[in-house]
Amino acid sequence: MSSYQVVANYESLSALTGQMREAAAQGEWDKLVSIEQQCSQQVAAMKPADATAKLDEPARQRKIQLIKKILADDAEIRNHTEVWMGQLQRIMQSNRQEQRLQHAYGG
Repeated sequence: MSSYQVVANYESLSALTGQMREAAAQGEWDKLVSIEQQCSQQVAAMKPADATAKLDEPARQRKIQLIKKILADDAEIRNHTEVWMGQLQRIMQSNRQEQRLQHAYGG
């Protein structure tokens, strides 16, 4: 695989993680999951060729920049999903408490 192809693959992956970050920021969880599946497929397709590719210095530097952006996107996605998971956990706890009260008082 050429340097150009490797960098193009990382550009594509970076675009997907950017879309995931935006979906997470908007609370569009179904969209996030859909894009995450695309992202996983992209990573799986990239792995064999990426491991053996020889990159020239500009391509190597660009790959490093893209990996840093992908990791930053991932961290931001995680921040959004952790907030959402906390909210979901509070809702579930409230529902359990309500069910216990209904059961205890015959409601």
